[in-house]
Amino acid sequence: MIINVGIIGATGHTGEVLIELLLNHPHARITHLFNSGKGGRGAQVISDIFPKFKHRLDLVCSKPDWLKIKKDCDLVFLTLPHTVSMKFVPKLLSLGKKVIDLSADYRLVNPSVYEKFYKVRHEDKTNLKNAVYGLPELYRAGIKTAKLLANPGCYPTSVILALAPLLAVNLVDLSSIIIDAKSGVSGAGKKLEKEFLFSEVQGDFRAYKVNVHQHSPEINQALSKISGKKISVVFVPHLLPIERGILSTIYLKKASGAKLKAKSIADLFKKFYKNEPFIRIKPDGVFPRIKDVVKTNFCDIGVKDFGNTIIVISAIDNLLKGASSQAVQNMNIMYKFPETAGLL
Repeated sequence: MIINVGIIGATGHTGEVLIELLLNHPHARITHLFNSGKGGRGAQVISDIFPKFKHRLDLVCSKPDWLKIKKDCDLVFLTLPHTVSMKFVPKLLSLGKKVIDLSADYRLVNPSVYEKFYKVRHEDKTNLKNAVYGLPELYRAGIKTAKLLANPGCYPTSVILALAPLLAVNLVDLSSIIIDAKSGVSGAGKKLEKEFLFSEVQGDFRAYKVNVHQHSPEINQALSKISGKKISVVFVPHLLPIERGILSTIYLKKASGAKLKAKSIADLFKKFYKNEPFIRIKPDGVFPRIKDVVKTNFCDIGVKDFGNTIIVISAIDNLLKGASSQAVQNMNIMYKFPETAGLL
């Protein structure tokens, strides 16, 4: 089976990576590429934008054409900036297309929380209620039947996967969670802003949006759902002077009276993720490195138990497991392809 795929927002970092993945996918054919249609942007051949695609994919990338989408696409990926996707989703769903949105527009259940962190009113509250959060390791059953899928953020992916096994067995003091996360500069997209220029980033290392990052409510929402109790973490992101990759170090205390039924914390993680093809649990005393996950869909996790204190460290590629390859993993689940198709 081959499905026909369109991409709206194909000229950004995640769009570029998604094209590369789909070109190598045994069950997907890219039929159309579109830009956001804003700012008077004209049509461009995608291989002129990204020369590496020359003679591999020479489609024209132009403003969205609904007739072409209706005729030639089964599924549409939205690799658009936050606050833009919700302008396209209602029309795409009305055409009977499945949608995987890589922005934050359909991740947060409460629209008032979205409006607080993204500074705009949510324009599609009807479809927001029906969106499925696309973290395969936790929500595979819902993903299988999803028509609108909200692909998780990069920081949340690294954090939720690192904490889910502990929260699932009520081992954590929920008030103690501190997340120290570090990302490569590609996580900011292609913004032409001074703080993301090479001359500003190279040789530097800094925290930013300390405990007010827009991914905080997404992390809190997912962790609260797993634990069944309200969670509000301390989340401090940092900007690394590298292109890509995320390393999250999470500090937490054990809940009072909590008992570990597994032989060790590491054994708990191994059991929880034993059937997950893209989760790798490190041996005792070994911890994840960004260089080991870059350009892969893997999430590597290492844990350390200090009696009453637990440290969990996870690493992902922010453009892949944190965005485009996770979107392809979700596509595989939605269409009943082998989950690893095009990703291993």
